[in-house]
Amino acid sequence: MEQHTNELSLAGTPAAGPRGYVSWAFGQGARDPYYILVVIYIFYPYFSNTVVGDPIKGQSLLGYTNAVAGFALAVLAPFLGAIADKSGRRKPWVVVTVLFMVVGALLLWTVQPDGGGLSIPATLALIVGINIAFTISEVFHNAMLPSVAPVSKVGFISGIAFAVGNLGGLALMLFVLFAFSMPGTLDWSFLPEVPWFGIDQAAHEHDRIVGPMAAVWMLVFTVPLLLFTPDGVGSNLRIREAARQGLRDVVATIRRLEHYSNIALYLGSRMFMIDGMVGVMTFGGVYASGTFDWDTTALLIFGLCTSASAMIGALLGGRIDDLVGSKRTLEISIAASSILLVMLVSYQRDTIFFVFDVGREPIWDFPYFRSLPELAYLMTNQAFALFFVAGLASSRTLMARLSPPEMTTQFFGLFALSGTVTAFLAPLLVGSVTSAMNSQRAGFASLTILMVVGFFGLLFVKEEQSVAHGKAVSG
Repeated sequence: MEQHTNELSLAGTPAAGPRGYVSWAFGQGARDPYYILVVIYIFYPYFSNTVVGDPIKGQSLLGYTNAVAGFALAVLAPFLGAIADKSGRRKPWVVVTVLFMVVGALLLWTVQPDGGGLSIPATLALIVGINIAFTISEVFHNAMLPSVAPVSKVGFISGIAFAVGNLGGLALMLFVLFAFSMPGTLDWSFLPEVPWFGIDQAAHEHDRIVGPMAAVWMLVFTVPLLLFTPDGVGSNLRIREAARQGLRDVVATIRRLEHYSNIALYLGSRMFMIDGMVGVMTFGGVYASGTFDWDTTALLIFGLCTSASAMIGALLGGRIDDLVGSKRTLEISIAASSILLVMLVSYQRDTIFFVFDVGREPIWDFPYFRSLPELAYLMTNQAFALFFVAGLASSRTLMARLSPPEMTTQFFGLFALSGTVTAFLAPLLVGSVTSAMNSQRAGFASLTILMVVGFFGLLFVKEEQSVAHGKAVSG
């Protein structure tokens, strides 16, 4: 069992040793590759474009599906967090949600093109279930951070977790490209002549295999968290009594929002800034594909580079967080991300920075990203990914710093809620502005509004730990 150190955690208890908090980081490293492979780069596009067969209808269905999951989480996350705070332990919740995600991700293999295998309605229902389990697992995993991390290293440990997650996604994407997607499509000597393990590209098995791959990865890399990361001390409450008290606590917290006004302001600001930043990552490939005609392989290479940059951003952001504070790091990340988004939309097929005509002539022999605008977009997006993930890591660390120690899981439930309740906003804004202005560039650029609103709200947040209502302040 992991031994505690002499250094205190944010919760005021002895912090975990290196094995404990590194294993905690592996918990996120187990979970994030699913999102990277399935949601962002491979399975969702396959489902939308091939299984549904109509990209517009497919994107719409996935949007509604995510909205259903978001609504369910809006109801469940805060209450489950409060129940866990009463019961004291988080690992049992992690186990249940991870096992559900593993089974669900394995079933994605059966989603075949041309209506074979799992039907479209059944697939959408499965995606809803996995999304709910993913976020609930995230709530309980995040809630372990304040009691695991030493005060002096909390930002670094949060950053390490995002870095491990992106490293896992990068490794798996690289494997998919080398072993399944590229063989037979490019005449490069180091590539296999045919896909490994008999994978049939015509049946889109290279797209479907990412579900089982993410499932196995998740199962294996959750084990260190379960074995070596200290959990909370279990209470003597039965689950029914813990649920009753947890529900009562959530209602009481909502009634006393004035007491937690600093946290409420932070969560409200975070709704906008994170939604805008996630929107850029979500629509960045769509914008590039429409602007530069990038194909699937180009987008996967784009994703590989982005994951590598995100990993670096997580590590650097964590270090900066410990040096200058979570709020300051988050402010820097949002401001830089807003500027970089303006730069991203300044690139078109033959122009950079809106007005400079540089043409479309190839500037090197690599078969992808050959023109100057394409290369500029690729490189600018790497800087955006760096600040984006640094901001994500700091936003979690700031939540840990603000929350009363005895209410951490409940507030991380609200933290999860703040990331899902406005999940419709970025897609709606992009779609509406694109349609009204008849411009993909204008629609993509509109995400700056969300980041700027969140940034100004954050200026009024104080980086200080709240005290649970009714508890005396010592000292």
